[in-house]
Amino acid sequence: MGHRAAAQHQGPMVFYVAPEGDDRWSGTLPAVNAQRSDGPFATVQRARDAIRKLKRRARGLAHPVTVHLREGIHFLGQPLVLTAQDSGTAECPITYAAYPGERPVLSGGRPIAGWRRTRINGRPAWAADLPAVADGEWYFRQLFVNDDRRPRTRLPREGFYRFAGLPRPAEEMPWQQGQTQAPFAPGDLRRWRNLCDVEITALHLWVDSHLPIARVNEQRRIVTFARPSIFRLTDSDQSSTVRYCVENVREALDTPGQWYLDRRRGTLYYLPLPGEDPRRACVVAPRLAQVVRFEGDARRRRWVEHVELRGLTFSHTEWSLPPESAGFKQAAFGVPGAVVMEGARRCALRECTVAHIGNYAVEVGAGCEGNAIERCAMFDLGAGGVKLGPGSARTTVADCDIGDGGHIFHAAIGVWVGDSGHNRVIHNHVHGLDYTGISVGWSWGYGPSAAVANRIEHNHIHDIGRGMLSDLGGIYMLGVSPGTVVRHNLIHDCFSAVDGGWGIYLDEGSSRIVVEGNLVFRTKSGGFHQHYGRGNIIRNNIFALGKEMQITRSREDEHHSFTFERNIVYWNQGDLLASFWKNGNFALDYNVYHDASGRPFTFDGLPLEQWRERGFDAHSLIADPKFADPANGDFALADDSPAFALGFQRIDLSAVGPRGGRRP
Repeated sequence: MGHRAAAQHQGPMVFYVAPEGDDRWSGTLPAVNAQRSDGPFATVQRARDAIRKLKRRARGLAHPVTVHLREGIHFLGQPLVLTAQDSGTAECPITYAAYPGERPVLSGGRPIAGWRRTRINGRPAWAADLPAVADGEWYFRQLFVNDDRRPRTRLPREGFYRFAGLPRPAEEMPWQQGQTQAPFAPGDLRRWRNLCDVEITALHLWVDSHLPIARVNEQRRIVTFARPSIFRLTDSDQSSTVRYCVENVREALDTPGQWYLDRRRGTLYYLPLPGEDPRRACVVAPRLAQVVRFEGDARRRRWVEHVELRGLTFSHTEWSLPPESAGFKQAAFGVPGAVVMEGARRCALRECTVAHIGNYAVEVGAGCEGNAIERCAMFDLGAGGVKLGPGSARTTVADCDIGDGGHIFHAAIGVWVGDSGHNRVIHNHVHGLDYTGISVGWSWGYGPSAAVANRIEHNHIHDIGRGMLSDLGGIYMLGVSPGTVVRHNLIHDCFSAVDGGWGIYLDEGSSRIVVEGNLVFRTKSGGFHQHYGRGNIIRNNIFALGKEMQITRSREDEHHSFTFERNIVYWNQGDLLASFWKNGNFALDYNVYHDASGRPFTFDGLPLEQWRERGFDAHSLIADPKFADPANGDFALADDSPAFALGFQRIDLSAVGPRGGRRP
């Protein structure tokens, strides 16, 4: 069937794309015909263009259109770009979907071929010559073999080095100011071959600085970076030296599974795993930053609308910092998504996978409204999961599994909601990140914010921080957020490197937020922390087993900061209350407190009776709440728990995390 027949087709229209297809064919057959005269398209861009032609000839769409992608890796020369002319309608949506029962991959990478045997550092190895690298047209920091991420050479092989101090006294270097030099310990750094290929990743405060080496003075033990670090290279106590590692050192290539890229010669070296032959493996290096871009123009009211991506896998993207930048001051917020939406409305990703990438998985940007990211899996991420940026609104992120992130940009977040409101982040599984699980708000202080009426509910968040960075939370809020609720989330195992590993963290200016029905346990620095804010309500939560403290209020507000009522606080080490509780601009009552270690404890240095004389916890109890098995994470309450007498309601977490139904 030719293009004329396709244009005259009555009823829902289907096009097909397959790696063995041909863009000269009609694209209306799911497989190549016996005569090899017709069959599927070869590229998804050709299918997009066929839909454009169909719309022009028919003066719009009379029926829904589906593009089915067949099994295999579809290597893209350019991202799939969808503009307003690629929109569907509510009655006739356009869907790009996996062929039933198959798992097609849209890849931003390039397969590596032409492998030859060689030796490097006295070891047998494989090499591939890449002229585009030698010509400066291509550079990558990731390599995937049969969809497994393979590490670049790294020193030290385990753990981290530490810088030996600062080049000048700390009082002469403001903490917000980056530095271009640092002293190192004897033997940690050398004037390696191809030194310009070597990169340092430094972990400090809540950020990671990416620092190509310019020079190494081995005699003075000073390294000079090609760009300044994000902040001064000290940690939260402003004196401890910073951890760092070194990557892409030629002389360190000695372990099976490692690789090294010689940029000057354009040669990739790889030490295969036992029994592995790169000539017969699928070896892919990333080339594109995005695989799909929705490019609407909201200012001209030319949105991309009613387009769905369903059941597809997006992989093998790369993104590098600009030459003058070592990173971002928080959340790796400038790292883009592998799938980017701008000016999109009522579009969706459903049952998709985003994996083996160097950036965020999905980014929803300015001019977007009413979009959905549902039942998706995001893992093996260079940065984080989903970004909802300023200028977007009413996005739903639901039933997704987001984890195994921060492979390159450690400060990235599972779900980041910037200056954006009326979003729903619900029923997700967020785990395995080096900074924060879910972060909402992108304003500091009490200024105007668009991050209002956001719902953060029924998420399972765990293994956050992992001892890599500091000043983090399972859920981290910023700014004035009326109408925002943080409800029925399960949060546990949040551990920072130095300080600030909290479960729920209301940072600068967090205001008018309701936090209720959450279970938080096993955190480094406590279950709940409010830095400063106004009028927050913290009720009917369980905060348990903080290592250093349980509840923190780290600034004395001149106004009412929060109400803390009908909560259960349970611990066996550390203090109950931390930081500032003197001015009384807060309310605590109807809570149950229990130190399971049996030690006596105080309320900011006061016994309960004197604390009550100050007007707090008049009806609260010091009593065992009678959890089922808290040591193993079972916080079900016995029927005779004293918490019920104070009005505590059972927290039903049976619906936490992704709900049933098909997922990748």
